[in-house]
Amino acid sequence: MDGFYVYAIVSSFSRRIYVGIARFPEKRLIDHNKGKTRSTRLYIPWRLFYTEYCGEATVAREREKYFKSAAGKRRLRAILSATKE
Repeated sequence: MDGFYVYAIVSSFSRRIYVGIARFPEKRLIDHNKGKTRSTRLYIPWRLFYTEYCGEATVAREREKYFKSAAGKRRLRAILSATKE
């Protein structure tokens, strides 16, 4: 599908969660793991554990904001716990 996704990745190194938006989350994960993103560079390797198709960039941005909030982070931690590595 052509559109935007909100995605969440977790650092295998520190268990830190990063949330972002992208058209192709799998390709974006590769960039994170190559150290191309300053904010995630120190916590390589990353693993993709959540994607949500949003369609429009504005919708994806709103979902990203939610997942970066305290309530959203709790939701992502619950999803992460349910997926067990």
